[in-house]
Amino acid sequence: MEGSKSLIQMVFSWSVQDVLNQNLYKDKVRKIPETFPSVTHYRSSFILPLLEETRSDLCSSMMTVSSAPVCEILYIEKSGDYKEPNDLIYDVGVNKMNDAENGKEVYVPENGDLLVLAEVWPKCIGDLSWFNESYKIALVQRKKRFEHEDYDEIQILSSKPIKEQDMQQHTKQKTRFSVFLTNMKTNVRIWKALSLLGEGNMNIIQQVLQTDSSVVDNCANCFIREKHNVDASTLGAYIRSFDLNASQEEAVLSCICARECHHRNSVKLIWGPPGTGKTKTIGALLFAFFKRKCRTLTCAPTNVAVLEVTTRLLNLVIPKLEYQTYGLGDIILFGNGERMKICNHDDLLDVFLDCRAHILSNCLAPSSGWNYHLRLMICLLEDPGKLYHEYLQELANRKKDKNFKAQEKGILRNEKIQNNKEKQDDVNSKKSRNQNNNVFWRKVILQTLEESKKTWKEKSCCRKESRLKHNRKVDMVHFSQDHEIEGLTFEEFVNCKFNYCKDQMRMHVVIMHTHLPSSVISPRVVKMMIEFLEFLELLDSLLQAADEGLSHAFSQSMDEPYGIGFSKQHKLEEAREHCLKLLKLLHSKFTLPDISGESKIKLFCLEKARLIFCTASSSAKLYAEDMLRSSLEVLIIDEAAQLKECESTIPLQFPGLRHAILVGDECQLPAMVQSKISEKAEFGRSLFLRLAQLGHKKHLLNVQYRMHPSISLFPNVEFYGKQILDAPLVKERSYEKCFLQGKMYGSYSFINVDYGHEEADDRHSRKNVVEVAVVSEIVAKLFEESVSMKETLSVGVISPYSAQVSAIQEKLGKTLSRGSGNGFSVSVRSVDGFQGGEEDIIVISTVRCDLMGLVGFLKSPQRTNVALTRARYCLWIVGNGVTLGNSDSVWERMVIDAKTRGYFYNADEDESLAQAIIAALVEVGKTDQFPNAHLVLFKSATWKVSFHDGFSKFVARTKTMEICKEVISMLRKLLSGWRQPHKGRDPNFTNGVSSQLLEQYKINGSLYLVWTVDILEENACIFQVLKVWDLLHLSEIPNLAKLVDTFYGKYTGDQINRCKLRHFEGNLQVPMTWPVHSNEHPKDDPVEFLSIQFASLSLLD
Repeated sequence: MEGSKSLIQMVFSWSVQDVLNQNLYKDKVRKIPETFPSVTHYRSSFILPLLEETRSDLCSSMMTVSSAPVCEILYIEKSGDYKEPNDLIYDVGVNKMNDAENGKEVYVPENGDLLVLAEVWPKCIGDLSWFNESYKIALVQRKKRFEHEDYDEIQILSSKPIKEQDMQQHTKQKTRFSVFLTNMKTNVRIWKALSLLGEGNMNIIQQVLQTDSSVVDNCANCFIREKHNVDASTLGAYIRSFDLNASQEEAVLSCICARECHHRNSVKLIWGPPGTGKTKTIGALLFAFFKRKCRTLTCAPTNVAVLEVTTRLLNLVIPKLEYQTYGLGDIILFGNGERMKICNHDDLLDVFLDCRAHILSNCLAPSSGWNYHLRLMICLLEDPGKLYHEYLQELANRKKDKNFKAQEKGILRNEKIQNNKEKQDDVNSKKSRNQNNNVFWRKVILQTLEESKKTWKEKSCCRKESRLKHNRKVDMVHFSQDHEIEGLTFEEFVNCKFNYCKDQMRMHVVIMHTHLPSSVISPRVVKMMIEFLEFLELLDSLLQAADEGLSHAFSQSMDEPYGIGFSKQHKLEEAREHCLKLLKLLHSKFTLPDISGESKIKLFCLEKARLIFCTASSSAKLYAEDMLRSSLEVLIIDEAAQLKECESTIPLQFPGLRHAILVGDECQLPAMVQSKISEKAEFGRSLFLRLAQLGHKKHLLNVQYRMHPSISLFPNVEFYGKQILDAPLVKERSYEKCFLQGKMYGSYSFINVDYGHEEADDRHSRKNVVEVAVVSEIVAKLFEESVSMKETLSVGVISPYSAQVSAIQEKLGKTLSRGSGNGFSVSVRSVDGFQGGEEDIIVISTVRCDLMGLVGFLKSPQRTNVALTRARYCLWIVGNGVTLGNSDSVWERMVIDAKTRGYFYNADEDESLAQAIIAALVEVGKTDQFPNAHLVLFKSATWKVSFHDGFSKFVARTKTMEICKEVISMLRKLLSGWRQPHKGRDPNFTNGVSSQLLEQYKINGSLYLVWTVDILEENACIFQVLKVWDLLHLSEIPNLAKLVDTFYGKYTGDQINRCKLRHFEGNLQVPMTWPVHSNEHPKDDPVEFLSIQFASLSLLD
């Protein structure tokens, strides 16, 4: 492997010229074959494509170094592990204060980040040079585990030694920067996994090198026997209760049976097209492995997919658990909590490893955990007098400490407030306890777990600095409750001590039976704990009622007989006796593991877990420090078709692994590959796809539950050979939704935009402002409809180009913010970002507008498939029909299909969309592309309209989209017959005919829409029309009036009179019509006629 160097050593050896050299590995990279004669050949096939991909990724980052994330370096020091020439390890302090100037948080380096260390912020690629001593390349190896208000400390591996003068403390005259280039973590893990090939567990790897499809077939004897066993077992009943269809159940049973075959390793493929219940199938399969105590690792390429499959499994498991949450300790989710946004997933915190380790650390602590409180409660119930005597002795000693006395009084006051609150909560809870014990304990468990998760979130998610209250020893807290300077009576002491112990033990019981693996805490022990808590609650209630008998009850020996008449005291003694008996049983039968510290607890939990969830890349952590001392049996990879084959070698080599189950769909998006050379070499190909291409058997999930049949039809024919069936649910009439009026907004439609304007940004991504306007208008209409109908609605907007995504997000900014909280949601993402997602309505913006049919990477059938299969009820595709129709791609067939099925519509058929198109064309100065837009905009108006020098030139003068919309809105009102009240003759007009015909309506603060009533002859009729002259400032109108006088100077008196006549229907003015050969001069409304005559008079006449 390149002289057995590590990947980082290879990267450190490159110069800037090497990184920028697109041909560095061009002649060395070979296409990765479909079959491999040996493990050595398998490994070497991926090495050079991985190096080329790393180089390309780094090159891309360097080309945009001016906009890269940057943080300020405060100091650099040699680490204790520093050793030349290779281990150039330094501790670096980096500023983490907010960037007030830019209003964003400064970048803080993470593990695996590749950095440039520089004295000057590099502004272009030319500023970088490996030979420039002011620049160093470094890899972040770890982030130090300490908290400081102003800075973080990271440990880096530098490519070259850092001079002593460069490690001096930061000053105003000398500032250093750390510039982010890329994160190397995944590629480094892949490199290490490839280097291990042949040394670790090769059970699965050896299987996938072969071309024999029988490696995925079940052993016939084992399959028949095990299928019968499952069908007849409780597990079979559970699986049937999940309501799986035949294809899903077949896939699950096949995998279960394969696991029980101990003389053959297997690789299973489950093919899950969109909406076919792939995650549900995985959940049912994992449930079966969970019940059979089969240690299983479940991976996926992304955190989103990992969280989704974990959530699905928990939804199946939790309702069937004993004691509400017992068994969750066998399930672990781990990874980077920040990237997972785990704090937004409260339901997953119960299985999240970091949270679990923190919570368990309290239970396992020797001086404040379960064992401590167990002994304390036994002592309290057996001989409270002894504890009271110790308390009095301690109190006497501590009274001498004046500082303690002052501190004690302050703490005690706060603790009493809390104690009173807890007492009130207890009183309220006891009222309903006897009604339903199960409901009560469910409430106790939920409350306890919520409090534990809240504490962890405050510590880890919110990153609050004020954490001292959580780190204060519980021991000191309860001590303050027990010690009042003036001294507690015996009854007060017992009550206080008992309440404290009861709360602590209840918390520990809930945490242990939730978070400890079932191999550590048995069902019998959990049952005893629950029984103990029930008697403890009974004892608590009796203590509250035993006022005068309390002292006597708790002071007498357990062997001393009590009087028959004291019934309350008798019950109290019985409860105390039962509690003690159970406590001593627990003390003898249940032993907690002797471990402390969160890191050791994590190792312990991983070693005992049955089901583990993480990304494929993160699974590399399980190799470190023997985190998996117990072997795994089964590996499940979700979204396996989206995972590079070389990356799948990370989890495929775990010790003991015998079976692998790959779940995915090769017809959807593959893994992203940066380098064109590596892409051509099939570096992004998945193991799933390679095996499928070799003819390995796939279990097809063949019923889709997501899309309305009109949406699923084309993808089913185009991508899946008509193998997918529509579930009865999606064929029901109720699944056909009508969110907007008009055939264009049915379940499926192609909305053709003929007047698009495509442009590229500085990063070569493309956007189309006209489609942005159309999509935004559609979403705005959906928002208004959703709000008015008070319906919950989720809308997804998909575009293949990041520039278009950003433009739509910006345009929808206000709609997105107004939609929050009222049931309306909008998600605008790229095709890649929508993989695995679904929404009620999907609007696709295809962007491309090119008469030659050039559509770039839109040609990708996988990308198209993902975009077309995200919608439940409605899919509306916005694009240019000519461009896509000439693309010689799947989009061409899609346009033909839409036309054939009658789902092809022109956007300008909808007046609001036509208005949005015009406004967008105004913005880019392309109004001439839509010369007859007014015929569409005002086709349903009462009045016809003409423009002095054409509509497109008129609209172009509006300059901005906002003014354009105001003008069109005013024209709509005028053409409907609305008129402003007459204000008399405008003094700016001359005495010509313009003074009688010209109207001016204010649009905004300074512009006026100037128009007249004109007449046209058409179809043997003369009729009035509204003639728009211009959009002008007030000072410009007199010049226009002269032009109007000249224009109407050619009219006869009869024609002028026809222009001046008015006819009203109610408050609306309607156009008048006359036959061409009629000499009749019909009169207009008398009142309006007189008003016009008076308005035309002048005192100067």
